[in-house]
Amino acid sequence: MAIVLIRTLLIYALLLVTMRLLGKRQLGEMELSEFVVAAVIADLAALPLQDIGIPMMNAVVPIVTLFCCEILIAGISMKSLRLRTLLFGRPSILISQGKILQSELRRNRFTLDELLQELRSQGIDDIRKVKTAILETDGRLNVLLSASAEPVSPELLGIDVPEKGYPIVVINDGRTLSANLRHSGHDARWLEKQLKSHGLQSAEQVFLMTVNAFDEIYLAKKEGQP
Repeated sequence: MAIVLIRTLLIYALLLVTMRLLGKRQLGEMELSEFVVAAVIADLAALPLQDIGIPMMNAVVPIVTLFCCEILIAGISMKSLRLRTLLFGRPSILISQGKILQSELRRNRFTLDELLQELRSQGIDDIRKVKTAILETDGRLNVLLSASAEPVSPELLGIDVPEKGYPIVVINDGRTLSANLRHSGHDARWLEKQLKSHGLQSAEQVFLMTVNAFDEIYLAKKEGQP
């Protein structure tokens, strides 16, 4: 039992390191080669866990080799447009000026039902509203609406709206994030003052607190706090 536990922890640590080193883009948007590597690595990692008679190196060496190959391919493809096109393909336009390009649908084996489903998932119920729909190389469908169908924004209305900046989390589930607090331009004394103004004695009573560039605060107390 101890051997199984140790092997499991080692494989788990190796997979964590491997996936982390692949980078955030690979984790969020897998291309074809990255999907293949992830699938093979998952299979290789399971072998020594299913049969303790298989040496650990039989999994470690292939996993590290595949990881190195993926890093090498990613580096080369960043510099070579031809290799990038060969491995990942090119984006395909499925809708142009409200017209469905049926040949592109067939070439990408993308059914009409799938296209309509993707549009509905983005809140689009009428193809005539779509200026361009592009099927990206990672399988996502990006849609650009025609000018008449674009949501009304302050810019279109000619209204000048001041920027508020991105809210910075300074307290997360009772824990003060000191680095974020400094980044917001404040210190512990300011935080203590804000807590007292909300009738709180410490950060442990706060579930979430954010502050933006205009010192506008959002504060949510923990459940059970008065």
